[in-house]
Formats: sequence, structure tokens, C-alpha cells
Amino acid sequence: MCGIVGLYLKNKALESELGALFTPMLIAMTDRGPDSAGFAIYGDEVAADWVKLTLRHPDINYDWEILAGRIKEAFAAPVEWFSNNKVAVFKVQTSAEQLEPFIAEQAPEVLVLSAGRSIEILKEVGLPADIAKTFNLPGMQGSHIIGHTRMATESAVTMEGSHPFSTGEDLCLVHNGSLSNHNRLRLELQREGIRFETENDSEVAAGYLTWRLKQGDTLGEALEHALKDLDGFFTFAIGTRNGFAVMRDPIACKPAVLAETDDYVAMASEYQALTTLPGIENAKVWEPEPATLYVWERDQ
Repeated sequence: MCGIVGLYLKNKALESELGALFTPMLIAMTDRGPDSAGFAIYGDEVAADWVKLTLRHPDINYDWEILAGRIKEAFAAPVEWFSNNKVAVFKVQTSAEQLEPFIAEQAPEVLVLSAGRSIEILKEVGLPADIAKTFNLPGMQGSHIIGHTRMATESAVTMEGSHPFSTGEDLCLVHNGSLSNHNRLRLELQREGIRFETENDSEVAAGYLTWRLKQGDTLGEALEHALKDLDGFFTFAIGTRNGFAVMRDPIACKPAVLAETDDYVAMASEYQALTTLPGIENAKVWEPEPATLYVWERDQ
């Protein structure tokens, strides 16, 4: 049993309040997932010829300045960075295809949590309220965010095994449920060049979507294929650079609720996680239908 929450702002005037609006939603899922929590936030976008990477090292005192210097020297490019607990966000005028292999070679102890122009992933072991405080979630700004609280039932409790998972630029996924064919699918995707960091079935789902998008699918087409190729039961919330999507499997045994107003779209595993949102009493509230894709996107 895990908890999923997501918030997509249609009203840009609320973007400075994204973290404050989302924090009680994440904390409300504690009973569904007290082992670890994380979120992917979209905002603070870099230019098209830059990339933004979220990096993590287990030592809170890790010297990120050394890594920044190596990158600056190797790429002869501007480098900006800031740290947040055990995580650092690097912005570099280069591409992810060039930067990620360099980091793997020069700093193999550093884990890349996300890459893209907009996304930042922050996750850790512990109670959702503690993790929100650790990363100063209430003070964060952005356009949309998805989060997850985990109750580990099939693996150890680790930061690496927590959600969200990102396997492509500006793409991430959180998952409530279980896939039965993830081991076979993992091998097939690895042969296609998709790289995995954990044994978590949810990372396989994220990798599958990345692979479909590389084949030229739209997000909607990739998710339609997922309904045929992913065996098991699931509720997915997906974040992209310009949008937010929700989909349940054809049986839809995992709970989900959506709420929409003129200002936002919100999703949660339970309605009680939505009750702190402004105007929720007047929102359109419904349970997403089985095997039905719900997508909200903004123009870039």
C-alpha cells in the first residue's frame, strides 16, 4: 500500500504557492506509506541548450564545488548549482547525453535522480512530514508536482527504492500497485538501451514509457501501449516538462480521486489528501475510470 498525490496548476498566479499547497497533501498520505517519500517538482526551467540534473550523495557534507569545477573545466561551459541536504541541483550549458556519462566516470558515487530542463526529484527514507521539512517543500515554487509515500512490502526500505522514478529527460512516474511481468520487461528494455538503478517494478514502468517515447510515441500513445504491455495492477501519476497525467489499469483496484477547478487539477489516492486545497468544496471531483488516460498540458 502506497500513497500518490499530484498537483497541476492551471493558474500561474499560484506557482509561488505550489510547495505550500502540496505539503499537506503529501503528509496526508503518511498512513499509506510511512517508510519513505519523495516528489518531482517542475519549475525553474533552464534554456534549451542547458540541462538541469538532480544529483545525490549519501554524505551531507559532500563537496559539490569540486564536481562543479571538473564539469566547468571539461565542458568549458557555465555551471550553476545549489545544494539541498544530500541533494544538489546542477545547471550546465550542455546536454544530458554528454553530462551524465561524465558524472558516472568522474563521480561514480553520485546518483543522478533526474535530468531535463525543468524537473527536480527529491526523495528520502522517513516520514513524509520529516522529508517535507528536510527539503523545505513548503517554500518551493513551480508549475506542477507529483509525490509518493511508500510502504515497502516486497523490498528493503531504501532511498533508491523510493519514488518518483525518472528514466528519461523531464519524465517521471509514481506508482501504486504491482507489476507481474517487470523482470522480463526489464531485460527487454535493457537490450533497448534503457538503464535501471534498482529492482523496483515502478522503475521498469518509467523505463517502458521512456522507451516508447523514444520510438516516437506521444505520452498518450505510450500509455495506451502500456495498458497492453504491462501486466498487473496500477495507478500511475506521470509528470512531464509541460504536463501531468493519470491512468489506472483495466481492473482499477487501486484507489484514486481527481479534483479540478479553474485554478488547478489535483490527484490523490484518498480524497482526504485534497481537503486543504483552496476551493475544493466547489471542485469537480470524480474517480478516474479504468484504462482511461487523463492528461493536462500547457503550451511551451
